[in-house]
Amino acid sequence: MTYLAGKMVLAIEAGAPNNGKGEETKARVKFARIRGRHYPYISAQAVRRWTRDGMVELGAVPSPVTRVGKAQNKAQKANTEADPVRYADDDLFGYMRAGAKKDDAATTLRDSPFMLGTLMSVEPSYPTEDFGVMSRGVTEPVLHGHEFYTADLAAPFLLDIPRIGTFTLPDANGVGRPNYLTQEQALAVADAAAAGATSVRFRDQPAVRLPVEERRDRAALLLEALAHLSGGAKQALHYGDRVPALVVMVPFKGGINPLAHCIDGQEGTGLRVRGEVLRAELKAWKGEWEAPVRIGWRPGFRDDLREDFEKECAQELMDGTIVIDHPRTILRGLATELREGQLDGWFDDPAR
Repeated sequence: MTYLAGKMVLAIEAGAPNNGKGEETKARVKFARIRGRHYPYISAQAVRRWTRDGMVELGAVPSPVTRVGKAQNKAQKANTEADPVRYADDDLFGYMRAGAKKDDAATTLRDSPFMLGTLMSVEPSYPTEDFGVMSRGVTEPVLHGHEFYTADLAAPFLLDIPRIGTFTLPDANGVGRPNYLTQEQALAVADAAAAGATSVRFRDQPAVRLPVEERRDRAALLLEALAHLSGGAKQALHYGDRVPALVVMVPFKGGINPLAHCIDGQEGTGLRVRGEVLRAELKAWKGEWEAPVRIGWRPGFRDDLREDFEKECAQELMDGTIVIDHPRTILRGLATELREGQLDGWFDDPAR
């Protein structure tokens, strides 16, 4: 297989996990207006940050960040070390580091092997405004407000497994693809080669590839970070669990996500987990995916939907085409299979 396609659901209860642009005395949550209705959302950037922080909690060394440009009238940016050989987060989450205008050779970028959509509410949900007063030790109380909401938020994700630990190089003309190393970094590849890296041809580009042991570990680390996902704004006032309430994953040969319509929502009834849609997608893409479809479903989360889903997919559950367990068990179990080398075929593009 080449990709791990998935979809996750976060259950937000009276929370404000991702704030938008606020007013002077009021903090707003992020929302999209669709056909005149409000849909709260969490940006992919926020969840990727939570995941990156989770990797650090698990022992990963984060790529150092340098801020450039302090004056308000100058361009401001923040760069990581842009070193995917040394840092797993630069490898998995990508970056762009631009050189000086006259030094294009110093520009390096990597598009992310881990792709994540916006976590959008599955049905309209209008935030509640919490009104507060700060009156402790002051003669004139200070008024303030913030928003929070309750909603199930869903997003697709895709992990390009062969590209983990694989970095294309500029060709003889200095032309590269969106995961290339600079010439300076390419020289440093010799050090990586001494540690077991190899030169390969990857998707019609010259590339260097880290040892499979390191690549296994990075893929596993990402899944383990999702298994204990935490973070978000307003935790002091609106603490909430951010571990996915529901996650569905299927190994896939191409960059297609067949789960888009398997989990959605309907105004008035909320979240839908559609077993008949999943079965139809698996049938349509026969030969392009690998069993089992792994589903992590937290106990107590929408038990009515789970009962209906298990009835609809009873045969697939019986023969092991679909497996269901706790999200943490599913994610960590897959991480263990990757780390132990049981799924090494996933780290190469399939032969067609």
